[in-house]
Amino acid sequence: MEEQVEGVGRAFVDHYYHLFDNDRSSLCSLYHPSSMLTFEGHKVEGVDDISRKLNLLPFDQCQHVISTIDSQPSSFTAGIMVFVSGSLKLSGEEHQLRFSQMFHLVPSSEGSFFVQNDIFRLNYG
Repeated sequence: MEEQVEGVGRAFVDHYYHLFDNDRSSLCSLYHPSSMLTFEGHKVEGVDDISRKLNLLPFDQCQHVISTIDSQPSSFTAGIMVFVSGSLKLSGEEHQLRFSQMFHLVPSSEGSFFVQNDIFRLNYG
């Protein structure tokens, strides 16, 4: 069970950040109408608002470099909690930004997972 949870978490993280870095507008497919995102303390809910928030970030090109992925089973509807830490390289910027992000993945009726909760923070200091 633990290996399966870790595998799903890692596969999700690879897919999510690949989309974020290469085709950000496609991230909306990972969320549902009930999904919530907190991005640097700003809370939005629903696919449209989440998509708008992510697509209007003040940078076009970036590259996520993942340092750690920790996954745990969630007792809520056989979901998975995924915690990610890493660095964000922005085009034209000399220094990388450290970040942490938490996802609560919930099984969908199609047999895959969707993001129910997503919390993102830059790590300063």
